[in-house]
Amino acid sequence: MSDLENLLRMTAVQAEGMRGLGGYAGGMFMAASKVLGEETVSGASGSTVQGSNGNQAEK
Repeated sequence: MSDLENLLRMTAVQAEGMRGLGGYAGGMFMAASKVLGEETVSGASGSTVQGSNGNQAEK
């Protein structure tokens, strides 16, 4: 019975650690989503076209 109690105590400690890691990973996903979203918006508005003389011009 004491072994089971020790295992449950350690599981509770590890569950708190996993909760922290989950929050950290979620934050990283949200940050990556924001960065990729900004690149998509800036890529669409700042796209360039190449003229007939070979120079690039802003749209």
